[in-house]
Amino acid sequence: MQRTEVVFSLEEGDGFKEKLLLWAQQHTEVIWLDSNNYKHLYPTFDAVLAVDALTAIKTDYHHAFDDLKEYQTTTADWIFGYLSYDLKNDVERLTSANTDHLGFPDLYFFQPKKIVFIKGNTAKFCYMPMVDDEVEEDFIHIRKTAVEGTTPPERIGKEDIKARIPKEAYLQKVEQLLAHIRRGDIYEANFCQEFYAVNSSFDPVPAFFRLNAISRPPFAACLKLEDKYLLSASPERYLKRTGNQVISQPIKGTARRAETPEEDRKLKEELENTPKERSENIMIVDLVRNDLSVTAKKGSVRVEELCRVYTFEQVHQLVSTVAAEVEDSVPSVEILRSTFPMGSMTGAPKISAMKIIEQLEVTRRGLYSGAVGYFTPSGDFDFNVVIRSILYNKANDYISFTVGGAITGESDPEKEYEECMLKAAAMRKVLEE
Repeated sequence: MQRTEVVFSLEEGDGFKEKLLLWAQQHTEVIWLDSNNYKHLYPTFDAVLAVDALTAIKTDYHHAFDDLKEYQTTTADWIFGYLSYDLKNDVERLTSANTDHLGFPDLYFFQPKKIVFIKGNTAKFCYMPMVDDEVEEDFIHIRKTAVEGTTPPERIGKEDIKARIPKEAYLQKVEQLLAHIRRGDIYEANFCQEFYAVNSSFDPVPAFFRLNAISRPPFAACLKLEDKYLLSASPERYLKRTGNQVISQPIKGTARRAETPEEDRKLKEELENTPKERSENIMIVDLVRNDLSVTAKKGSVRVEELCRVYTFEQVHQLVSTVAAEVEDSVPSVEILRSTFPMGSMTGAPKISAMKIIEQLEVTRRGLYSGAVGYFTPSGDFDFNVVIRSILYNKANDYISFTVGGAITGESDPEKEYEECMLKAAAMRKVLEE
């Protein structure tokens, strides 16, 4: 279906992004993706908003990738949505037996009637024919939307946010993972813990503005699908396809930021040169290379960057970039199926790690450590990794955020717990302060 495209010039400093996302909340389906101007991480656009579903697919994990493949090829249009971690059960003979408190569908994609792409000082409105007479009126309404005076994020008391796994239990579970590593069952596992608040409500969009301002990540996402919300400050790309080129950018290895430039530089150098942090990253790079090779042209998988330090507002991270070429005929959904879930959120060997972490974690991950993104009409795609995120079920007033880290043979349980608290800091700050 041909879309009508209209390009508007934007005035610098008029807060158009914030106005656009606030205006979008009138719709039932909303996805906002923002690169926060990270030009060196292969962005296609600065930001994009998709709203108002013409069609949608919402399903559990059973045959989910087959259903998505049919939906994506049939629509042959822009579709936006997410893959939850529990789609692992469609890819392998696995189960998700832990409790799910959030109730997000395992997979949700929609074909938006209205898309707005922001690049530089322009906004390109791409509307379907049945709504293209609303472009000018929508642009005027967006420009008039008030950002100042919007409801500030409601605060949740520190005592209301609870750990699903108490610290002592967390330390014991890391010891159990270390025992598995010593036995040779696995050599790395991403182990996660949930923090949550019950009977708690808040205004998601102002909270997202605050989270994004604190973190300024390259793969930020704000998602509203019916009564379910995701506020994501993700620094990590899962997978991107552009034509026959595919890239993955796993993150493993974290260090805190410091207050002084000298100390900050020292922490950055330590991260880059610490054997444990580098080994975490390299193990996952090997896993990603193996996953990409399933659909790649023979001999085309290559590591373009290995353990490069990227500095974000909250933390320094080790990021690697793995690239591959695929034949034009390879379906995009098959590339996702053969690499999902992303290795940075599982461990290695992947299937063994997923089985073990399922036993030790106590809540279902759901959308956390899944992926949010889009397909283009030609089948290109780009997906983040859902980390550093707040999930909210408005219907039952349940708020959740999960953090985790890579456990290897060199891991110290106390230090792993400290790393989790470091990763949780931005979400806590948004909810508590």
